[in-house]
Amino acid sequence: MPEDPIAHSELAALTRRFEEVAEKTDREFGIIKSDLTAVRLQVGNLDQKVDRLEGRLEELGQKMDRNQAQIVELLTRLVGQDPNAG
Repeated sequence: MPEDPIAHSELAALTRRFEEVAEKTDREFGIIKSDLTAVRLQVGNLDQKVDRLEGRLEELGQKMDRNQAQIVELLTRLVGQDPNAG
């Protein structure tokens, strides 16, 4: 039985469409992988910055505690003193 030229043509067209979609999907997947890699790098950088910021905030908190202690100490010394005394 001879091949059906219409069926053969349709099969070729479907094959081409499948290959085009597969290529497009591969390209889009590559773009997504690239974008995901970029996001991972940015998250890593942000994580490092947050760690450094936490350290700086801790130092600032300690400095504030020291300053508050000094203020309390100075105010405590002033209590009971004559404000007119030089």
